[in-house]
Amino acid sequence: MARAGLTTERVVAAAADLADEAGFESVTVSGLARRLGVKDASLYTHVRGLRDLRMRMALLAGGELIEEIADAVAGRAGKEALAAFAGAYRAYALRHPGRYAATQIRVEAPVAADSPVLRRTAEITYGMLRAYGLEEPDLTDAVRLLRSTFHGYCALEAAGAFGAPRDVQASWDRAVAALHVALEHWPAGG
Repeated sequence: MARAGLTTERVVAAAADLADEAGFESVTVSGLARRLGVKDASLYTHVRGLRDLRMRMALLAGGELIEEIADAVAGRAGKEALAAFAGAYRAYALRHPGRYAATQIRVEAPVAADSPVLRRTAEITYGMLRAYGLEEPDLTDAVRLLRSTFHGYCALEAAGAFGAPRDVQASWDRAVAALHVALEHWPAGG
């Protein structure tokens, strides 16, 4: 019943596709095995279990997301870079809901320390924010502000929770403009 050509990368990609279709929390080793036409035990050659699979999905999706963001912000700075970063983030979150959900899990410290994806994410994000003249600990605080704002907005939008007649894109644009102002006028003395 084993499928020829099954690799860790294909298993993780199939899990990410399943997450986009059924939701991140709906991905199970058994469900993925059924999707791939193999027995559950066959997947344990490629992943150590559900936790490992989800961690790998998070890294896959995080890599996809940061590459889209990097492409969007290339050659830009300040408000233009922030708007491009935000737009790429939102587009990915709405286009790939299961993958995006995977990016929200906490990556274990040993995995995070060795992850080129997380290093690239920090480089791109902190690089964009340094254009605002921010240094630590303000950089970490600004990253948390952006992430929580973008995530909250995307989660509410994906759930259809914005019921007011105001255009959702117009509100997004205003939120990004407000973040730009906040970053330009970051409070001193953190």
